[in-house]
Amino acid sequence: MKKINYKEKGITLVALVITIIILLILAGVTISTALSENGLFKRAKLATEKYKEA
Repeated sequence: MKKINYKEKGITLVALVITIIILLILAGVTISTALSENGLFKRAKLATEKYKEA
């Protein structure tokens, strides 16, 4: 019979949890950057207006 090594399972589970946490942090930073007061959407709108004026 093959022995199950529980240490390897634990390490992969910890790696999965850490990866999910990092992805959530990156998603939060991206959303806050896009939707902030001087975010990407507001800058794009201003650029469109300036382009129409020019």
